[in-house]
Amino acid sequence: MSNLAFIFPGQGSQFVGMGQDVYNTFESVRTRFQQANDILGYDLAELCFNGPEDQLNTTSFTQPAIFVNSFIMFELLAERNVKPSMVAGHSLGEFSALAAAGSLDFKSGLEIVQKRGTLMQDASNYQKGTMAAIIGMDTKQVESVCKHASDKGVVGVANYNSPGQVVISGTIEGVQAAIQLSQENGAKRAIELKVSGAFHSPLMEPALAEFNQKLDAVDLREPQIDLYSNVTAKKASDVTEIRKLLASQLSSPVLWTQTIQAMALNGAETFYEVGPGNVLTGLNRRIDRKLSTVTISSLEQIQAQEE
Repeated sequence: MSNLAFIFPGQGSQFVGMGQDVYNTFESVRTRFQQANDILGYDLAELCFNGPEDQLNTTSFTQPAIFVNSFIMFELLAERNVKPSMVAGHSLGEFSALAAAGSLDFKSGLEIVQKRGTLMQDASNYQKGTMAAIIGMDTKQVESVCKHASDKGVVGVANYNSPGQVVISGTIEGVQAAIQLSQENGAKRAIELKVSGAFHSPLMEPALAEFNQKLDAVDLREPQIDLYSNVTAKKASDVTEIRKLLASQLSSPVLWTQTIQAMALNGAETFYEVGPGNVLTGLNRRIDRKLSTVTISSLEQIQAQEE
């Protein structure tokens, strides 16, 4: 389908039990999980299917878990000849998108995602931070609130998720000051998120040097289909540029609304959210009600592609 776009979820989409139905059904999925266990050095299937939830929600475990589940769903679609003409991924999901575009193989993708998760966890431990969703407030207003709150601590926009839903990130003091200001200035809701760190903010910069080393060492190939970057909301095809963008992404905002709009403008008529959960499906509805989005996160949804 020339107008089919695949979008891949990031952190926050994980849930205990994800992937178990396809694991029980397909030998190819069991093989992938075994490869993942060998690469990671622990039983990922056990963690995904049975938890504990606290461990699954810890960044260093969450990121490999989501990558593997997204990759498996992508492969099951490919086996049914359902292939995209363009891809993007939300934050961590960008690595799943790279794999789907032929830039990263499974092993390299999982290794770099594991490293990314560990480094982000370390950066979070080094300087405590948090994130909050600001709902029902104009983007420019949220940016202004962050600017005014930044005398209390580091705070800025982390995710432009959809019109009326912006996520902010920074130090605990900065984010809490911004929450208060946004409530005073007409936000419908301002909710601190259950995250272990201030992702997509300057607090992630301690992770950059080592992450860059890992990126330089990984075998990254030119995408075979259009790949959209979180940092620019534009197509990226040059390998050197993709490496730079993946590093910048750690401490830069995710331009998700702009990415979906750019994909639609360039011909995407149907979006498949490939991987656990349906967070991106919900965001697409808010970005543009006319967009057709299909969630692919279960055995039933995979089997529906065979009909």
